[in-house]
Amino acid sequence: MSIPAIFRFFWPATRAYRGRLAAGLVLVMIGPLLDTAQIWMLKLFIDDVLVPRSFTLFPVIAAAYLALGLGQGIGAYADEWLTNWLGERFVLDLRTRLFHHLHGLSVDFFDRRHLGDTLSRLTSDIDQIEQLVLSGPTDTLAYGFQILFFAGALFYLNWQLALATLLAAPLFGLAARYFNARIKEASREQRRRSATITAAAEESLANVALVQAYHRRAAETARFHRENLARFAAEMVATRLRAIFQPLIDFLEVIGVVLVMALGLWELQQGRITLGGLLVFITYLSQLYSPVKGVGKLSGRVYAASASAERIVEVLETRPEITEPARPRTLPAPRGEISFDDVCFTYHQSLRPALTQVTLSARPGQTLAVVGASGAGKSTIGKLLLRLYDPDSGHVRLDGVDLRELSLTTLRDTVAAVLQETLVFDGTVRENLLWSRPDASEHEMIEAARAADLHEFVTELAEGYDTRVGQRGRLLSGGQRQRLTIARAMIRNPRVLLLDEPTTGLDAATRARILGPLRRLMAGRTTVVISHDLLTVADADQIVVLDGGRVTGRGTHAELLAGDPGYAELYRLHDPDHRVGPAEVPLAPPLDLDRARPGGWHPRPSTVEST
Repeated sequence: MSIPAIFRFFWPATRAYRGRLAAGLVLVMIGPLLDTAQIWMLKLFIDDVLVPRSFTLFPVIAAAYLALGLGQGIGAYADEWLTNWLGERFVLDLRTRLFHHLHGLSVDFFDRRHLGDTLSRLTSDIDQIEQLVLSGPTDTLAYGFQILFFAGALFYLNWQLALATLLAAPLFGLAARYFNARIKEASREQRRRSATITAAAEESLANVALVQAYHRRAAETARFHRENLARFAAEMVATRLRAIFQPLIDFLEVIGVVLVMALGLWELQQGRITLGGLLVFITYLSQLYSPVKGVGKLSGRVYAASASAERIVEVLETRPEITEPARPRTLPAPRGEISFDDVCFTYHQSLRPALTQVTLSARPGQTLAVVGASGAGKSTIGKLLLRLYDPDSGHVRLDGVDLRELSLTTLRDTVAAVLQETLVFDGTVRENLLWSRPDASEHEMIEAARAADLHEFVTELAEGYDTRVGQRGRLLSGGQRQRLTIARAMIRNPRVLLLDEPTTGLDAATRARILGPLRRLMAGRTTVVISHDLLTVADADQIVVLDGGRVTGRGTHAELLAGDPGYAELYRLHDPDHRVGPAEVPLAPPLDLDRARPGGWHPRPSTVEST
């Protein structure tokens, strides 16, 4: 992607502060202008004060010199502050925009990418783009004004000498063009290697318990070291190019200065330039080479930044597969009826369909269980119901409306999920509970915690509901995290509830304690329970058996035990002694949903004791 194309892509992001950007450009012009005037004061001092030994003009020249110096200081301060404000604000807005965009992308995007690479784009790559869009063009203008003013002064002093200085300019340009193309390629590889390091570190540290349990510390360190060696090699390639480029430019500058000195002595001898004019000419020339070299260095930095910009553009141009319909429909009073009609679905990275011609339904208030062995397609049902994916064919409907016709807000306000992985944020218990519904009252939060069998545990903590739970809730046990997610769903008070393997990874005692809060959460709602543990779904109104992505059986627990040998065998595997039956796990009283909305979750009075 070319640099002008990258610039056009990101330039609209500066619309909100172009007024300040214009003020910054004025400051960029004033600085070189004052520098030019201050150097000119040196000529006046030599030719009008030192050479004739006349000191009458010295106070005027000194006062002008001081005024110019003061103006330079004020301008430099204003320019530094404004430039940094614009740069940091641009980075802030762009990083927020990218973060928002990432959350709108389909889940499949994250399934196919390393999280560390995505985080690298969100952090270090974003910082590089500011150099390309704001700092780079601003510095280019500053160098341009310096070149314009200094070159103008050179031609004013002696146009023959000024033409001689231009002989070195093509050499600067050729050198910059040769090296910049190679610096860009080296920088692109460096950025890619840096992202790989981040990905390797994130993956390894996120699984530190597994690494230690399998004594893989040395292997993981070696893998991390290999990734760093690759980045080291890429960095040294870029460094070698920059290290060659700088001395070459310095040598070209020396050639130009020596040439001017030789010609300047001839011009001085011929009386076509004064001593002060020659000294100031050389001063302007040395100052002129500085911005010329700066342009060369800047172009290298810009080309390096373009490698990062390409990575950001790639993400921002990725379009989500799940989008709002052009004319979204809403459900003012959702009933909670769900249906899958002849649904087929295949993941992008898979050749085998995850679901094939799946048909199932649940009426409002019913509990539908989807069971089967691992890999049968159970979790895919949940992902389609949450519209994390759309089916390849067939229809998933809520209250008779295809999910693709519903607004995402309506769908996700109607359906709440307790997922297989207990997702908890690094915050307090209170923040995690209110995360699903920030406007819930303290009373509603505590009532939901009580119903989820969480309140007693929380009150025993040192800081109660303001106790931090650690990253991913690691300071809580598995059962405590699960009860927290149940309470979080209760506060949401949804019409449709999705439970995806809600007891996976829990021991028998914890699972038994979780079942009571789960049933209180399910009561009165349309519930889809996805589980391979048949003991948790035996009292469902309807059970659908999946095998290889196809429905192989459906009915109640009793009907399937009697008529579906595969289901009966699965059940015996989970309960070989038939110690637990559906009648032995009491259901909680149903929720009065009409009374609960919109004030939150409220159970009807009951004498049933919590499990």
